[in-house]
Amino acid sequence: MSCYHRSALFGLASGLALLTAVPAAAQNFITVASTTSTENSGLFDHILPIFTDETGIEVRVVSQGTGQALETGRRGDADVVFVHARAQEDEFVADGYGVQRFDVMYNDFVIVGPDDDPADAGAADDAAAAMAAIADSGASFASRGDDSGTHVAEMNLWSAAGIEPEGDWYLSTGSGMGATLNTAAQAPAYALADRGTWLSFQNRGPLEIVFEGDSVLFNPYGIILVDPERHPYVKADEGQAFIDWIVSDAGQAAIASYTVGGEQLFFPAHD
Repeated sequence: MSCYHRSALFGLASGLALLTAVPAAAQNFITVASTTSTENSGLFDHILPIFTDETGIEVRVVSQGTGQALETGRRGDADVVFVHARAQEDEFVADGYGVQRFDVMYNDFVIVGPDDDPADAGAADDAAAAMAAIADSGASFASRGDDSGTHVAEMNLWSAAGIEPEGDWYLSTGSGMGATLNTAAQAPAYALADRGTWLSFQNRGPLEIVFEGDSVLFNPYGIILVDPERHPYVKADEGQAFIDWIVSDAGQAAIASYTVGGEQLFFPAHD
């Protein structure tokens, strides 16, 4: 055999060895489809390295609105979903796409708007009345419009107020929380935001919290393993390991330890 053929065969064998080695090393990761608030707030940058250091499992995040994240799970394109729209989460499990929902953490929604509060939303008795005041005043409102958990909560408030939001004053961005807050800051406009993203948002401009504290603004987050019986390629063991960690004392402590400007953004569900 010529030197050329021996060299070519050696190169081919080395390439095949490399191809077989890389997938084995790359298997130790999971894909988590999660709401943009966990990403925009910086929470994942804080907690995921802790999990990886403890377990050796890398977490790759697909950041989407809750509706899109659950759809990603339905397709089997994620191992775990981590979202915040309880009715949709329960439906996801009931329909056989997820194994079991676990409470992880909570914070709340706030209504933000121009610091001079032209709609006088801050004087409202409850969140629905605050939204009605905004619509009645004709002030601009920036909506995510993306079937996210925040958008679902917003639409529930409009429904409670008896309002179908439409018209030039209603700015539907079809974007994540950070981009929607940017739109609100530029308009300026009112918006509904999760407190975690609001606290970590730097480009506030004239915006401030104008209404908060209503019990309907409670914002719980849940985590669900995508059902491996429906999607055999789901990494069930690694996905469940992440779920077990995040609801454990270690995971809950990691969530509680994340602050911005001295303020805690999320509160553990299992104190």
